[in-house]
Amino acid sequence: MVRRPVAWVVAIVLLAEAFFIAALNWFLGVVVDRQKMSLAGLDPNVMSTSSKIGGLVFGLYFALCALVAVLVAIRDRAPAGFGRVLLISVAVVHGLLGAFALSLVGLTAFLFMVVVLGLVVLLLMTYDRDGGTEPAGPGGAERGGDPKAEAEPGPAAAPDAAAVPAPRTDEPQDGDDEPQDAVPAQVTRPAATTP
Repeated sequence: MVRRPVAWVVAIVLLAEAFFIAALNWFLGVVVDRQKMSLAGLDPNVMSTSSKIGGLVFGLYFALCALVAVLVAIRDRAPAGFGRVLLISVAVVHGLLGAFALSLVGLTAFLFMVVVLGLVVLLLMTYDRDGGTEPAGPGGAERGGDPKAEAEPGPAAAPDAAAVPAPRTDEPQDGDDEPQDAVPAQVTRPAATTP
């Protein structure tokens, strides 16, 4: 399947991005601190500290998103709940960063952001396509059915009603004037997901 390799690639790329973003912001903070740079009269220590904190926060954010992608790859299940929200948010962040990168950095950075955005969306979409496993029918485990269905007793029928079936006449009976489904509705269980 193509799903697991995509999840691993997304995890590796996001982990590399986490390291790069944290290292770059830390380096910029050190440069500002050593050069005593100031922007519009701001304190250089505040600028240095905020750059380092921002780098660590974004690095941890990308690392957490990479952890969700690793869990998806290991469990081979779709992300759910907070993990799904993280992957959607990292896709939105890459879309915004791509727009800024095109205008401020250049085409190469834009293409990188678009590729990562595409990988995250591909990860989310490939697991959405899978509807989960088909529910087992009644009949017990030895016949390929649900083992719980074998142990559950059915509704008890009255002895007289089971022995003598009601004759069918051409006269309409109760419920004949309403449309009937040819196939009974099937209930499917939701697929298990990764947090």
